[in-house]
Amino acid sequence: MVQHKHSPSTTTAPTATAAPTAGRRPRLDPRFWRGLGLHLLIPLFLAAGMALAYLGAFGHPAPHHLPVAVVGTSAEAEVFAQTLNDRAPDALDVRTVADEGAARGLVADREVVAAYEATADDATLFVSSAASDTTASVVQKVFLPVAYQQQLPLQVEDVVPSGEGDPTGQGLFFLLVALSVGGYASAAAISAVVAAARTGLAARLGVAVATAAVVAAIGTLVVGPVYGIVDHALGQLWLLSWLYVSTIVVIGVGLHPLLRHWTTPVLTMLFVMLNFTSSGGVFAAGLVPPFFAALSSFWNGAAWLHATQTVVYFADQGVGRDVLVLALWLVAGLLVAGLVHLGSVRRTRLADELAPVTEEDEVVAA
Repeated sequence: MVQHKHSPSTTTAPTATAAPTAGRRPRLDPRFWRGLGLHLLIPLFLAAGMALAYLGAFGHPAPHHLPVAVVGTSAEAEVFAQTLNDRAPDALDVRTVADEGAARGLVADREVVAAYEATADDATLFVSSAASDTTASVVQKVFLPVAYQQQLPLQVEDVVPSGEGDPTGQGLFFLLVALSVGGYASAAAISAVVAAARTGLAARLGVAVATAAVVAAIGTLVVGPVYGIVDHALGQLWLLSWLYVSTIVVIGVGLHPLLRHWTTPVLTMLFVMLNFTSSGGVFAAGLVPPFFAALSSFWNGAAWLHATQTVVYFADQGVGRDVLVLALWLVAGLLVAGLVHLGSVRRTRLADELAPVTEEDEVVAA
């Protein structure tokens, strides 16, 4: 019987990496740690940014130059107003008004956050929960000790209350949150699709504005017919919301070719971290630190909230300045989109010009 022997040289030996050496853990490639660190940058940025913004703005609310009025023009009233100013010079800005009607008018026009009137029998504090329910609560705490020192019972009169469907006055702010999230999420979705389709700038912006109209319509339907938080001025509310959301989507779509996966974090910083904290929805500008109070004078979320409060609760006041702020933000977004697009076109053209020309290309060109 013939026996076939296999040469040891033809036997397949196991590779060194087939199994780890007993007792040793496989070493991770340094590229793993680099990739993990890069991927964690965005969530760490969001965590730090949200903590700094929200706790910085809302962690220690306190009055900062809140405009208030005292009813009375006598020397005694002037001394009383000056005394209130002197007690907390950075907390209140106190003025005097002639009578109760003037005090009501200033509160209704949102020129002061509260007005205090003391008589021989009682004291009355005029506020507006529609303008800011939290501010109305804060000024009550400010004037309650004042009335106590004067040995007068304090009555609070809400000159312009929020609607029956929105007892806390927070409904419009929560709508702002929904519109903002819908806006930057739409920008991310549109950017992902159009980047693959390589559509032109005009088409991308057209889709952005159309999507913003749908997001604004959804928010208006929910705040109106669905929950009854707002029962009138829904057309104006939708138009203001469309203008606001269009800015977010246009900026997101415009920045995407430049920022790529950092687009959403940047939009979150602009329209969540800095936006909600300066909008006046949780605490009015007079109750947050100066940085956020300064932002509220020109940020688009604050303009939208002030405008929608006007059309819903203060219909006799104008929204011209707020609409101008919203429009300027949209114009800025369109300019950003245009500049980024021109930059992308230029980079593509330079890349094509610097690419090596093959012999086949030369033949085709000839």
